[in-house]
Amino acid sequence: MIQIFNKSLPFSGKTAIISNGKSYSYAALHQASANFAQLLLEETDDLAEGRVAFMVNPGFDYVRVQWGIWQAGGIVVPLCLSYPLPSLRYTIENSGASVIVVSPEFEETLKDLADELACRLVVLGKNDQAKTLKALPEIDDARGAMILYTSGTTNLPKGVVSTHANLNAQISSLIEAWKWSSDDSTVCVLPLHHVHGVVNVVSCSLWAGASCEFMPNFSEKAIFDLIESQRINVFMAVPTIYFKLITYWEALPKVEQNAATNSLAKLRLMISGSAALPVSVMERWKNISTHLLLERYGMTEIGMALSNPYDGPRVAGHVGYPLPGVSVRLSDEGEIQVKGATVFKEYWNKPESTAESFTADGWFMTGDIATIDELGGYRILGRNSVDIIKSGGYKISALEIEEVLRQYPGIADCSVVGLPNDEWGELVAAAIVTKNQIDDKALHAWMREQMPAYKTPRKYVILADLPRNAMGKVTKKDVVHLIQ
Repeated sequence: MIQIFNKSLPFSGKTAIISNGKSYSYAALHQASANFAQLLLEETDDLAEGRVAFMVNPGFDYVRVQWGIWQAGGIVVPLCLSYPLPSLRYTIENSGASVIVVSPEFEETLKDLADELACRLVVLGKNDQAKTLKALPEIDDARGAMILYTSGTTNLPKGVVSTHANLNAQISSLIEAWKWSSDDSTVCVLPLHHVHGVVNVVSCSLWAGASCEFMPNFSEKAIFDLIESQRINVFMAVPTIYFKLITYWEALPKVEQNAATNSLAKLRLMISGSAALPVSVMERWKNISTHLLLERYGMTEIGMALSNPYDGPRVAGHVGYPLPGVSVRLSDEGEIQVKGATVFKEYWNKPESTAESFTADGWFMTGDIATIDELGGYRILGRNSVDIIKSGGYKISALEIEEVLRQYPGIADCSVVGLPNDEWGELVAAAIVTKNQIDDKALHAWMREQMPAYKTPRKYVILADLPRNAMGKVTKKDVVHLIQ
């Protein structure tokens, strides 16, 4: 039996999911997912790791489809709801999906592609009722469970294959580290084609017997209303969301600010991830909420690897220590390398890329550069290609410069990149989003007072906003194109 399904069986009478104003018990989820598995098995006794792509709105339907695919022996391939057709085509074709499942509003988007690729198209609420009942297959933990696609910062996205054993290790590690229990309740405001939303929020809460509410359309007011009603006690988000919540709170009348702060203080846990958390945002949020956000580090290929402690000191700008069951080391160049049951199986149909991503002794090379502090905690300096700028013989952390820039009055956000330069190798440049007019010369003079000259940007470009991916992470290759 699928482990997450098995773990949730004792909580059949509890609320598992709240979506679209309705509450669904674990018993309802168990039955609905088993029914969906039966539908998928109409033409076979076992999907046998066949890929099922699904474009389903966040909520009860998303989870019943995901669990149903697993129970039928298939591999889930979540599709991003905001992707254009060429990107959806790439994911479906590359994964070799034979079945596509959609919410009704996405039928028109994908029906012609499904016909072209000879994929079975299942439309929820239209043709999703099983006609026969079969015994569900036994699912071994070594089977493939999920393919999530990387953001493709270097070339075309790669499909990351995680087995059931990988997912079980990732979830159980976080259950232990973050003290999840059946008394918890959370809300998912994150896209469900990334590990942050799929594993950290939804899978962890349901494994623990907690309840998970879905908010497909993010709203600052709705988040604060949810917190003030005390319907949740665990909240996870990306730095961009915390920045939006800070801005919203600061615009509230004083009385409402106090009420919001009192409600926030009652939450058990607040976590930030998927992108570097600016220290300034962390400090402002602590003043508002009383919570020092728990920052952690992970990626699609490994789930979560490092986390600041649940109990004990959390250091701003640091991502903490190895999680239970995860081994972490730094290479001679400072690259984070990870080993353990949480590490993915392979890149889909890319044996060479898979082999190139591991050291000779079996450690996955993350491509992220870090240092270790005197307490043994990790501090991310950036990607070895994107956030590490090589200029004039120096290796410069773009994240460090960004932290300083955000302290300058009038700067709302920024992104520091390296621009190709014959003399310096790379020239440090900054894209900035401003609250009001800024004098470049004054900014540059101030930066020279804050850090060594070789680290200060040689070029400043003002943008209306920074380009971001679906998780709110700044896409630095796009920043480079915008400011060159």
